[in-house]
Amino acid sequence: MKLFPDRDVSAEKRMIDVGDHKIPILILKKKGASGNAPGVLWIHGGGYATGMKEMVYMGRAENLVKKFGAVVISVGYRLSAFHPYPDGFNDCYNALLYLKDHVYELGTRDDQIMVGGESAGGGLCAAICMKARDTGDVNIAYQMPLYPMIDNCDTESSRDNHAKVWNTRRNHQAWAMYLRKSDKENVPAYAAPARQTDYSGLPPAYTFVGSAEPFLDEAKAYIKNLQISGVEAEIDIYDGMYHAFDMMDPDSEISRRAIEAFEEHFKHAMGSYFAAQK
Repeated sequence: MKLFPDRDVSAEKRMIDVGDHKIPILILKKKGASGNAPGVLWIHGGGYATGMKEMVYMGRAENLVKKFGAVVISVGYRLSAFHPYPDGFNDCYNALLYLKDHVYELGTRDDQIMVGGESAGGGLCAAICMKARDTGDVNIAYQMPLYPMIDNCDTESSRDNHAKVWNTRRNHQAWAMYLRKSDKENVPAYAAPARQTDYSGLPPAYTFVGSAEPFLDEAKAYIKNLQISGVEAEIDIYDGMYHAFDMMDPDSEISRRAIEAFEEHFKHAMGSYFAAQK
């Protein structure tokens, strides 16, 4: 696993003090950057139960720094083995507030705060976009919940799925751990964003997903619900591909296509989507 930045990217570790505990974050910047960059909160995957902020180097976020000059904050949120919902969710939301409150120090635009993540990180991305909309705390310009883990109920694609990397058994175990202190009959949308009933006013979105993986149907449903509500949203589906294929085999031809498409959507978002803070 790659755990260190490339030579043209700087990395700074900080701690966000929220009173009863501290949240570790990793700030990636392009060396020599002059500021006025998009600010991106990136959230790692791992089924809400595993993972670390250094996974930012494995996925799509580091190239947003290298190629587009974005400033990326990767958050080390509390994991569900010891901290079920809402602890990790609250950590990610506090990291979003930190990004908003430090835009000038970080050299980022206050009208181009974005959020993204892979898998469970994609689920947390969607969830904090919903809370930010509901509270008005932060106006988010764009969201990138890649192959997001957002539905605690089985879908056609997540039921009886035996694909590699992630499957039905792992999915059931991860949701049971994450939601073990929640009311199972009334799971909130901030815990499982597929439970959302109002998609209006959420940020424009892009995602991609493999056709063989458990999260296919929930990713499609999320984008469709955004579109129905008048939100600009797009999805790319890669035939036959499994969960997180772009991270597992980044040099394959289909992963290269997925990465290129993702970066083209981010480039478009940089020039198209802005959300001024109140």
